[in-house]
Parts: sequence; C-alpha cells; structure tokens
Amino acid sequence: MNILNTVKKIPGGLMVVPLVLGAITNTLAPQVFSIGGFTEALLKTGAPALLAAFLLCNGAQIQIKQAGLPVLKGVILLLVKVLIGAILGIIVNYFWGIYGVLGITPLAIIASLTNKNGGLYAALAGEYGDSTDVGAVSVIALSDGPFFTMLAFGATGLAQISFTVLLAALVPILLGLILGNLDDNIRKFLAPGTSILIPLFAFPLGAALNFNQLINAGMSGILLGISCVFITGFAGYFAFKLFRFKFPQVGAAVAAVDPTFAEIMPQATAQVAAAVIVTAVLCPILVSFLNKLENKKKAKLEMKAK
Repeated sequence: MNILNTVKKIPGGLMVVPLVLGAITNTLAPQVFSIGGFTEALLKTGAPALLAAFLLCNGAQIQIKQAGLPVLKGVILLLVKVLIGAILGIIVNYFWGIYGVLGITPLAIIASLTNKNGGLYAALAGEYGDSTDVGAVSVIALSDGPFFTMLAFGATGLAQISFTVLLAALVPILLGLILGNLDDNIRKFLAPGTSILIPLFAFPLGAALNFNQLINAGMSGILLGISCVFITGFAGYFAFKLFRFKFPQVGAAVAAVDPTFAEIMPQATAQVAAAVIVTAVLCPILVSFLNKLENKKKAKLEMKAK
C-alpha cells in the first residue's frame, strides 16, 4: 500500500489528513482515546509536547545570520492579521452593531481574524516554507488570547498582554537554534523532525475539534471560516510578496470584560469554533495552491533566463 504518497498528493496532506481523522474520531467517539497513559498522550492530549519538539527541530535549522528573518516575518504576519481583523470588526460594529451582519457578530470577526492556529501555521510553514517561516511562530504567538480582541474594542485598560505566551513559544526554537549552531551534526540529526513530527501532532490537534460545532454555528460560522482563510490568507501572501519573502475562549474573555457582549457570546463562540474547523481544512488547500502558483512563476522565469 502506498499510503504516504497518497497522503502527500492531498494539499497539506501531512497535516490535514491526520487532523481530519482526529476530528472525526472526536466527533463520533470522543472518549475512545481517553484511557490515560501513552495512548491518550499520543492521540489526545500530547499535541503541545509534540509541537514543541517540532519547533526545536526547526529552530536547529536556522543559521545565526538568519536569526532576524523569523522575527521580521512574524511581525509582518502579526500586523496584517491584527489590523485587518480589528478594522473589519470595528466597521461591522459601527454600521450594524453588536449583532453584526449575515449573522456574524463583530466579536466573532475580531476574535477569529486576529487570532491564529499556531500548530496549523507551523505545520504548513514546515511543509511549504523553511525554518525561518516556522520560527515566525514565536512572534505571532502574541495574538493568542483575548488581548488584541479587547484592544480593538477599546478595552486595553482591562487587559495586559502576557509575554509568557511569547516566551513559551520562543524557548524551543531558541534552544534548537543554539544547539544547531553549536554543532552541525545536531542540526542534521534534528532535520528529519521538521517533517516526521507534523502528522504526529496533527492528529491530537484534530482530536480537540468537533464537527458538531459546524452544525451549531450554521452558515454564519462556515462563512466566517471562509472569510478568515481568504481575507487574511491573501493579505499575508501579498505582504510577503511585497517584502520579497521567499480559539473560542477569546469570545468568552471579551464578554467577561464588557457585559454588553454577554448576550451574543454563545453565538460568537460557536461561530469562532466553526471557523477553526473550516480554516483547518481550507487553509492548507489555499497554501498548496499559492505554492504551486509560485513554483510555476519561478519555472517560467528560469526558462526565460536560459
């Protein structure tokens, strides 16, 4: 059986196939892997540890002279996502109020567009980019949590950003970078981990999702997910071209800060949960499409050069 090659033919297959299988398992039989021990750690709860190992392996591939590039890429991606999400959310809130438009609340718009799926980003960056793209996750980790959502709603006085989040994402990358630059043999030894670990952490990431959330959110949640992929996806793509570079809890946190949003919090939470699932499926497809597009352009340029 040629399972691996078949999986690789699917856009982002190394990430998407295990993730979808994990989500299907969690939807149909959520307790099947909750038996403790190694089984639960590998297939249900171990994504953070496996993802940390993935970041360490990628960090080892970064040369010291490239160290500033991951930071620059991360800053650009962070600014693009936060600004677009905040502006769109504020516009919707200004013209249509807290109940939003087409059933999508401004709370859900800002919470989803300003945040990111770190595991999905790291996996796609590892599959289609290089170690400096993966290293950018240490900066875009700043978008985790409700800080930027509350900032967009003018609630900065009630929230302080925790740089512990950034440090937690940075340490595995930094450790790998140090080890890889001290010893080339360590860099080569850890190199296979940049691809081998992707499906291993993808399954437990999927095991945290539930397809029933799509039903609960309805079309508004699906539409929000599609918007996240294409609006911020293409924005990040064109931002990188310009510079010539080769979760649901957020809604609850904002509702706790401003009681005005308490009424729409369940709706926003369901919409963001649905957006997580939709983006997990569509984002790899978009990245694969853009990667093929860039490869075709590169091939044409090389032909002209000859």
